[in-house]
Amino acid sequence: GFHGGPRRGESKTTASGCGARMASLGEAAADAADAAASAPAASTRLQTSCSSLQAKLEQLVAFADTNNRAGFVNGFVPLDLSKEDKRAYFLELSTGPESETQWAHLVAEMAALALGKGVTKIEGDQITQAVFFFEHPTLVGCDREVAFTCVDGEWRAEG
Repeated sequence: GFHGGPRRGESKTTASGCGARMASLGEAAADAADAAASAPAASTRLQTSCSSLQAKLEQLVAFADTNNRAGFVNGFVPLDLSKEDKRAYFLELSTGPESETQWAHLVAEMAALALGKGVTKIEGDQITQAVFFFEHPTLVGCDREVAFTCVDGEWRAEG
């Protein structure tokens, strides 16, 4: 499985074929680590030990990087969320009064989780459940937690 990011210049591939994305994340992580060497809190890095969850986080980051909000929502929300609730969440992230700010914060959070940036603890077995505890990457002093569950091989955020 995937244990931590690749070192600069290395590329690791997974069953999901996200090797190029992982390499760029690894380079970004290395660059960020170099830049944050003088700031202990910012250099906290803890990634999931589960390759399928890491692949899900990277998929969400890829959707975010291309501003694909529909793809992001479809890959993020719980599988049992109603079609109406899923649509409402998509609209909230797309056209709501705070949509741009909310989207920016969500994107920053997923990127931080994928890189392990600011993650202080991951609870759960990381096979069926993982709860990330982390410092919000853009809101100073804001500690967050995001829980993911795996149902039939598909990782989703908990409701």
